Amino acid sequence: MRRVGMTDMPMLLETGIAFLATVLLLMVTPVPSQLLMLSQSAANGLSRGLFVAAGDLTANFLQMLCAGLGVAALIMASATALTVIKWLGVAYLLHLGVTKLRSKPTETPMLGGSPAHVHALWLQGFITSAANPKAVVFFAALFPQFVDPAAAFWPQFAVLSATYLVIDGLFLTVYGGLAGWLAKRFAGRSHIWLDRAGGVVMIAAAILLSFKSLRTS
Repeated sequence: MRRVGMTDMPMLLETGIAFLATVLLLMVTPVPSQLLMLSQSAANGLSRGLFVAAGDLTANFLQMLCAGLGVAALIMASATALTVIKWLGVAYLLHLGVTKLRSKPTETPMLGGSPAHVHALWLQGFITSAANPKAVVFFAALFPQFVDPAAAFWPQFAVLSATYLVIDGLFLTVYGGLAGWLAKRFAGRSHIWLDRAGGVVMIAAAILLSFKSLRTS
């Protein structure tokens, strides 16, 4: 393996810009974890929504680590394990959606919360992201596109992972801040409809994921 020198800086810069552009494009379309961040921040405020973001980023980190260790190939080789995890993800999204639709209306967002509530928010963010086994495959397919095979792998992988997590965290914070602001701006019962809309979106995502699982099973 060779060391990175000054002559490699233009290529590294070009690779970095290409990676940033790719990740930003991927972040534009909201995924279930981002929709969960919107819904929970609208109901509980950004300060509590950040625990959802922390759970999501924790799952992403573990998925990246699995991708780096080559677990992606193991998951893809086990059709049964992949199917079980996919359907667990569908069931969890349905549970979140139905729970939101059945939640009792309140006049103001719940800005407080016990430690158990905070833990539940983190767990929701973690499971929603971890329930997508293809995320491991996604990271395993994305990162090698920007890795120089002639240089040390893990330092490059660490930089790419950290960059992705920072961008993802920023997007989640923006989503949560916007949802929290809307909930406060339109005070009264309007945030209830935001919460209901989040439940409907979760159920729709579960249905779409189930159809996708049926097609690929």
